[in-house]
Amino acid sequence: MARFTAPDGLNLHYIDSLDAPGAHDGPAILCLAGLTRNSEDFRFVLPFLPEYRVIRMDYRGRGQSDWAHDITTYSVAQEAEDAIALMDHLGLERATILGTSRGGLIAMLLAATHPQRLNGAILNDIGPEIAPGGLERIFEYVGQRPTFANYDAAADALVALMAPRFAGVTRDRWRIHAELIWNQASDGLDLRYDPRLRDALLGQAGAGPAPDLWALWDALAQLPVTVLQGANSDLLNAEILARMQARAPDMRAVTVPDRGHVPFLDERAALEGILSHLKDFA
Repeated sequence: MARFTAPDGLNLHYIDSLDAPGAHDGPAILCLAGLTRNSEDFRFVLPFLPEYRVIRMDYRGRGQSDWAHDITTYSVAQEAEDAIALMDHLGLERATILGTSRGGLIAMLLAATHPQRLNGAILNDIGPEIAPGGLERIFEYVGQRPTFANYDAAADALVALMAPRFAGVTRDRWRIHAELIWNQASDGLDLRYDPRLRDALLGQAGAGPAPDLWALWDALAQLPVTVLQGANSDLLNAEILARMQARAPDMRAVTVPDRGHVPFLDERAALEGILSHLKDFA
């Protein structure tokens, strides 16, 4: 199990495709997952990237990484510095960021603070502004243990719950998804992250108005950037995407049909956007 030491001494987990037998040492892609997700967030896109060196990181408190002693370090700023520490650990001068949700916010901050380390970024259903309904939904589930007894029960529930935003997704896919985001415990499914992440978010929300992220977007817009949007997303709506395009005329925008927040990344439209970006800019 590959691990590295963060600046504050925490041990964090990552997966480097170069460690696999017969791996191809191509251009580096640093995959940064969603808020409560982990390195398995990119399981479905990985088979389509054999020509690239794909590095997947578990943020502090998520997946197989250590939980933080100080929950205030569950922040975009700290996670951005952790990403740079991982690149330093691997001897990577530059990488393309593939950032899902929270990972896209980290990419924006890195573009402002460490632009020389980025070749560009692909954002999966995230922008510098979050639609209010999406933010409310996030606070409904963060830190809350699922109520499902097992993965089969979770799959059945996800089919019913997600169908309006994820048309055509099979029960088998939802079961795999459940396995990637939750652990099976003796008394039911459990979180694969530190539940105190909720306390950290609430503390940050109570500290004052949210920072204006549009300046960070302007920094990222100086680099090659592609934005994937789920057509049914409640976080990145068409209005926000249009404002992003207006401030970044060279941005490539891809809408993924029949997907909410977030696309799995192996959809036809998502793959076309990802592979086109990597071919031109990685």
